Amino acid sequence: MAGRGKHRRPRTNPLTRGFIAAGTGGAALTLPLLGATHASAAEPQSAPAAAQSVPQAAQPAKSLTYTVTKGDSLARIADKYDVAGGWKQLYKDNRAAVGDDPKLIHPGLKLTVKATKTDAAKKTATKSSAPAKPAGGVAQATQASAKTYADNLDGWIREALDIMAQKGIPGSYDGIHRNIMRESSGNPQAINNWDSNAAKGTPSKGLLQTIDPTFQAYHVDGTSWDPYDPVANITAACNYAADRYGSIDNVNGPY
Repeated sequence: MAGRGKHRRPRTNPLTRGFIAAGTGGAALTLPLLGATHASAAEPQSAPAAAQSVPQAAQPAKSLTYTVTKGDSLARIADKYDVAGGWKQLYKDNRAAVGDDPKLIHPGLKLTVKATKTDAAKKTATKSSAPAKPAGGVAQATQASAKTYADNLDGWIREALDIMAQKGIPGSYDGIHRNIMRESSGNPQAINNWDSNAAKGTPSKGLLQTIDPTFQAYHVDGTSWDPYDPVANITAACNYAADRYGSIDNVNGPY
């Protein structure tokens, strides 16, 4: 064994010792062992500004009054305005106006909606996600083919007739109008609470006074499931009349 003191071990620089110590006992770390006052020297570069940004707080709910239109449902309205709690909360907030059945909402009904998505935001999102319009004459032809209907008895009948033509359901304007005036006088919210159907728990409803089982059995695809919806009521009643009488035109009394 070599004698002590012959060869002095060279003194290492403190920084070098730091590297050696950090590399012992497992994974070799190549960072110098500096004091806490110099810790900033070992910090990684700042993350991009986008990664450091703090998410914005959720928008508070804004209460607004919404008027139900044809084809609406509580689920559709809740989704449109991003209602916290969904359609169940919307129904809870409006149960006094809607009644015991959340599926039966009718055009013109006023609902209080606690919206977290504004109409402006919705329009912006819709505009940005909409596909580009075809060029020139194709776009003009598409716009010309879009048909609108007045929100009155005349418009409801005409829209129903167009749907019936697509589905092969017979009927004429005069035949539908004549039966509507006899059954409801043109009131889409009409309901019969006194006859034998009402006594059985299925009162006649809407423009052509259909009971719920008939409306559901003869409901026409693409229309609302609300029996008070004017177009849905007309098309279902005409579908039933076609099955039983050949056409609504052949109905000249209670049916």
